[in-house]
Amino acid sequence: MMFFDKSPDVVQWSSEEITIPYYDEGDKRVHRYFPDFWVKWKNGKQSLIEVKPQKETTAPTGNKRTKRYITEAFTYIKNTCKWKAAEEYCKDHKMQFDIWTEVKLGKMGILPKKMPGKLKPLKKMKPYSRKKTK
Repeated sequence: MMFFDKSPDVVQWSSEEITIPYYDEGDKRVHRYFPDFWVKWKNGKQSLIEVKPQKETTAPTGNKRTKRYITEAFTYIKNTCKWKAAEEYCKDHKMQFDIWTEVKLGKMGILPKKMPGKLKPLKKMKPYSRKKTK
């Protein structure tokens, strides 16, 4: 959010202020989608921006019978349904829809490529065991 506050190209912005109804193909129901940011740029254009991990913007791969694959598949389907609705909304309102991932944020200089300083690895925790009481 500091990016929008400090950018000379941004005239106005808000976070999760716009509501877009969408139909989820996964659960066959209508839901509400709140894009992460609405931005009005200095050139007069407006954008809706969604920030997501790169992993959630691509279809899952791997063994289709695992719980992980099924969860990732439902997440991907839900996201694509949201983004399709957002693109239609933007087309109707003469706006642009964009998805920012950590890759794009890194190229824009918003996310640091490496964290400053050295981070110490976390110590393994001992398993919890409850002492038996008589």
